[in-house]
Amino acid sequence: MTHYNICLSVAGSDPSGGAGIQADLKTFSALGCYGAAAITAITVQNTCGVTRSVAVDGELVRDQMLAVLTDLKPQSVKIGMTPNADIIGHIADSLGSHPVPFVVLDPIIRSSSGHPLIAADAIETMCRRLLPLVSLLTPNLDELKCLSDKPDPVEAAREIISRFYVPAILVKGGHAQGEPTDILVTADSITTFEGRRVDTKNDHGTGCTLSSAIAAYVATGHDLPTSISLAKQYVSRALAEGRDVCLGQGHGGMNHFFAPLTLRKQKNS
Repeated sequence: MTHYNICLSVAGSDPSGGAGIQADLKTFSALGCYGAAAITAITVQNTCGVTRSVAVDGELVRDQMLAVLTDLKPQSVKIGMTPNADIIGHIADSLGSHPVPFVVLDPIIRSSSGHPLIAADAIETMCRRLLPLVSLLTPNLDELKCLSDKPDPVEAAREIISRFYVPAILVKGGHAQGEPTDILVTADSITTFEGRRVDTKNDHGTGCTLSSAIAAYVATGHDLPTSISLAKQYVSRALAEGRDVCLGQGHGGMNHFFAPLTLRKQKNS
């Protein structure tokens, strides 16, 4: 019997389809993985921004996760929007009782339009309960500042690694000036990933897509640096292939399916 590579997204729902659960499932599918999902929040948003978000009951988030973890047994989990401390606690409990080989956390604190997506008192719970369980943390520069008061990104990442036992942090440089450079920081190494900015307004969900692409590439057998490199290439292509599409009045989603792969089977099957 053979098995598919399975990825689970634990994140919020975006009705416009550009970010959150919808972007994650598109990415998993495009990269040949079977995608499953546990919804943490219902948001009201479109290409112009987020106007409202409602958290799902924490026990319901747990039950969604356990339904997948106990049956499908995913190789990777991507965690996105975690609205409050109760949900974070249930996510941590679920992963603690049913460990997954690779967990990536994209610490979504506010939307690109400035709408807060996590309770202020939940950030401490996320650091204390969730960070010790993840394999990779993927903050942008603004999110990194919420997790550490050190001004230098590498020093901030190293402090988080030391305090919360995170094996690796990918500091995303997309919000900085110039060409975007991401930095993978571990306790004893630094690896940079150069990128090129794509001129497009259809850039909604880039962070969600990057973290879920990393999860997909790890699930299909690549090591972490290779997975990050391939994920960055995928996001760049998805941006470029969707830049000429008229999609909404604001920042539309990228083209996730510019070259979809067929559903892959595990290499050891």
